[in-house]
Amino acid sequence: MRLLVTGGAGFIGSNFVRRWLGRHPDDALVVLDKLTYAGNLENLDGLSGHRGYRFVRGDVAEPADVRQALDPRPDLVVHFAAESHVDRSIDSPRVFLHTNVIGTQTLLEGCREAQVPRFVQVSTDEVYGTLGPTGAFRETTPLAPNSPYSASKASADLIVRSYVETYGFPALVTRCSNNYGPYQFPEKLIPLLVTRAIDDQKLPIYGDGLHVRDWLHVDDHCDAIEAVCRTGEIGQVYNIGGECERTNLQIAEAVLRLLGKSKELITFVKDRPGHDRRYAMDITRIGAELGWKPARGFEEGLASTIAWYRSNRGWWTRIQDGSYRERNDRADGGA
Repeated sequence: MRLLVTGGAGFIGSNFVRRWLGRHPDDALVVLDKLTYAGNLENLDGLSGHRGYRFVRGDVAEPADVRQALDPRPDLVVHFAAESHVDRSIDSPRVFLHTNVIGTQTLLEGCREAQVPRFVQVSTDEVYGTLGPTGAFRETTPLAPNSPYSASKASADLIVRSYVETYGFPALVTRCSNNYGPYQFPEKLIPLLVTRAIDDQKLPIYGDGLHVRDWLHVDDHCDAIEAVCRTGEIGQVYNIGGECERTNLQIAEAVLRLLGKSKELITFVKDRPGHDRRYAMDITRIGAELGWKPARGFEEGLASTIAWYRSNRGWWTRIQDGSYRERNDRADGGA
């Protein structure tokens, strides 16, 4: 099989690439990534020797870059490329609209022209908005995004739907809950808490710390995406979740417990605007239709994630001091 993976130098994308090539070493896989601040070539270390692997530095919002990445035509496109941090979307919404909306449409058009036989849009539970203390998002839950980030992803999902309905384009959408695991950019909650706790720095928690998220290990997410890629029904949406609800405060306390640190490191900070109170995913469809369910328990997954960050201090300190960008800047667009 021949694949194109956009955003493959990011957190989930790079884990997906590593996992796919580890399982299917004879497949040909192209990564298209712009290498914005959250893209990191170090995430793909060790893959350059794989005979079927190729990296293309490019922007999904630029038709010429898309055409280059689609030559030769892949059998499957998995679209991870996106701006994804809510706080940054509040400060700079235009960037999110350009990449997540225009980028998705540009990629779809390139894939339609190339007659790509299968396209998977990787989205987020945040497109559904917020929940009260009970219930869970289903694939039929109306979209009600509350941040510029989630609005841009909801827009992208609807553009994908429009290509299915208007052009008969063979696309599917996945929507996942909060991921965690290795190679996650340190601005996100779990790696932020872990790296700060390792260095005995304060752990900032928004508001009262009782915002609830459903946590999913990135390996489980990648396995679910592969199931959708292979046997998901064209035109359908598949929710992917870990069935593991935790408050942000519980996450912070678990990190401190596993690192043997004091709870006094927790500090509460002013809540961000439009902060959704609770997310939870109903994963009945993907279980019933594709036979997928999360395999990794949260305590095990969190412990292994913490161990990874402790063993890879150089990786996250190069991100913190910005030196990782030097290698990204040397990428020539066709490595």
